[in-house]
Amino acid sequence: MVTQEQRRRQLAREKFLRQQQRRTAARRKSHMRNTVVASVLGVVVVGSVVSYATGVFKNDDKKANAGAEVTPSASPTSKAPDPCNKLAAGAVKSLSWKKEPAMTIDKSADYTMKMATTCGDVDIALNAAAAPHTVNSFDFLAGKGYFDHTKCHRLTTDGIYVLQCGDPQGTGAGGPGYTIPDENLKDKSLKGNVYPAGTVAMANQYNAQTKQGRHTGGSQFFLVYQDSQLPPDYTPFGTVSDAGMKVLKKIAAAGAQPADPQSGNTAPNATVVINKATVSKS
Repeated sequence: MVTQEQRRRQLAREKFLRQQQRRTAARRKSHMRNTVVASVLGVVVVGSVVSYATGVFKNDDKKANAGAEVTPSASPTSKAPDPCNKLAAGAVKSLSWKKEPAMTIDKSADYTMKMATTCGDVDIALNAAAAPHTVNSFDFLAGKGYFDHTKCHRLTTDGIYVLQCGDPQGTGAGGPGYTIPDENLKDKSLKGNVYPAGTVAMANQYNAQTKQGRHTGGSQFFLVYQDSQLPPDYTPFGTVSDAGMKVLKKIAAAGAQPADPQSGNTAPNATVVINKATVSKS
């Protein structure tokens, strides 16, 4: 007997797959256009566009930029008052690197990432011992100001409950130019294919159907504000503080916008911008 909840989730998945087909076609068209522009100007345009399919996160491109969408499209909710403050002065930096930064962190030390956002501060305890490549990358990117003034561009509010950040483009297609390996996928916290509330994990380009796209994380990550059913394919590398969870709940309570017809993103109604991100060792 199929329960009402199982039927609801099945319908949500089917709806997403239809949206995914449209998004994939749009991405391919955009990729072809970028290639033409690159040949005319004599520059290299590297793009990475991602898609979520069959209940997991994937990317259509191979080893391009390390951008990745993280969730199926959320059902739009009614417009709520924006609970966040005005943006700090400044602009997103256009930065890219050809390879993963050299390992400089102390794997035995404790690290914390503080995101000073327009909606409040979100502190994240980073797990350097279990995910050293990921934490080292975030330490490097934050030190370069890579995340400063970037939008958290995606919020999902049905079935999977996450806020996605880390893309300077604010579209789900951006990345730092390099990729990092998957780590910590057997973490004990991921019981029963559930990413518990408070988990911070990497987006990537993995396709569960083809088993392709491992080790393709970049800069995009998602913060889980409510337990979410997901297979253990996305590097868990941090935990949000209690005060940070209150900020995430506030953002989620404001709801999500209707899906963008091109990207399929459901942006948060709240204006969530990372004014400043810093990683510190303790």
